[in-house]
Amino acid sequence: MENQFFVDSEYLSPAALEKKHRLETDPSCRKSHMEYLPGMEQIQSDICEQVMGQVRAYDYGQYTERDVRAALEHETCSIEDFKALLSPAAEPFLEKMAQRARLETSRHFGNTVYLFTPLYIANYCENYCVYCGFNCYNHIHRMKLTMEQIEREMEVIANSGMEEILILTGESRSMSSVEYIGEACKLARKYFRMVGLEIYPVNTDEYRYLHQCGADYVTVFQETYDTDKYEQLHLMGHKRVWPYRFDAQERALMGGMRGVAFSALLGLSDFRKDALASALHVYYLQRKYPYAEMSLSCPRLRPIINNDKINPLDVHERQLCQILCAYRIFLPFVGITVSSRESAAFRNGIVKICATKVSAGVSTGIGDHERKYSGKESEGAEGDEQFEIDDSRSLDRMYQDMAGEGLQPVLNDYLYV
Repeated sequence: MENQFFVDSEYLSPAALEKKHRLETDPSCRKSHMEYLPGMEQIQSDICEQVMGQVRAYDYGQYTERDVRAALEHETCSIEDFKALLSPAAEPFLEKMAQRARLETSRHFGNTVYLFTPLYIANYCENYCVYCGFNCYNHIHRMKLTMEQIEREMEVIANSGMEEILILTGESRSMSSVEYIGEACKLARKYFRMVGLEIYPVNTDEYRYLHQCGADYVTVFQETYDTDKYEQLHLMGHKRVWPYRFDAQERALMGGMRGVAFSALLGLSDFRKDALASALHVYYLQRKYPYAEMSLSCPRLRPIINNDKINPLDVHERQLCQILCAYRIFLPFVGITVSSRESAAFRNGIVKICATKVSAGVSTGIGDHERKYSGKESEGAEGDEQFEIDDSRSLDRMYQDMAGEGLQPVLNDYLYV
């Protein structure tokens, strides 16, 4: 396990510190990451087998310049072509990949770029994921917004002109229940045309309830598709159960959600295999649920509170650009989101090539949109952030910058009838 993730925890009691140390050093103290816990729904699906079979067989070192050239010449990108475009052999062809990706983006999305903002409503968490600022052993200020506070935050965001919001919580059922999240969705529907969720995975009937409350789509980060690495990084909590997390998007679609989004957190494991798995997860589900809207995110690791040494392993901007271009060529209809983890310069460039959605006016803390948007001090303390962002532009600034790049910023294109 990478030592860069761990920090000293002087604030913990001796007993808690001992438990944390045992979890980190003794695998026998951890529950199996492949076994479901009580209450977790198991569905019958072959998607995981298809995805992981391809990933296990992927040897990106075998692809050559000839394979990459052939992939770029084919009108339709096959799985084998996609594997070639993700390989090291494709790195010298980045400019050609960008040209092809730009053509596909223009063909299917025109020059539009969609804008949204995230709203974190709670940062309590019951998982020990060693790279995440919200993890239960990280000493941060915890906060859960009341419905009144949530509505005030939403009013402030809506007054800025934003029409799409992504509601996020830490992964704690006890502090952020499905009912609590559902009430937040009902409030969001009053102010926004599009409501997304990025919460802990739930069962099909719970996704159905959240959809009835107003949620349109669900985002779930698998973090890494490498089951061995996943076991090493997720030491405790419901998130530790890898297969339950993998099937979350399919349960959401079974529960009636209109769309789902996928992502690996690049830098946790072999980024080429994680990129392959993320795209194939979309590819196979898209064929099983052709009516669903699907999108990909491509975040890299960022520093967190109490640990500024966390950085993506071997995933630099050039590699990130390669992955995003390969995504667009392989999945031309899929939305691609580039988060505020990346710099303004990178985001300004990538939306002209292959990305179709960016966040604006971002805060990963709890309850501080009023201060950030209006300059007023919010009542009560704010909850600490999940990770550091790089691009902190407001909606107005982002809108102006996108328009200045010759793009058409879109706040919403979905009408309820």
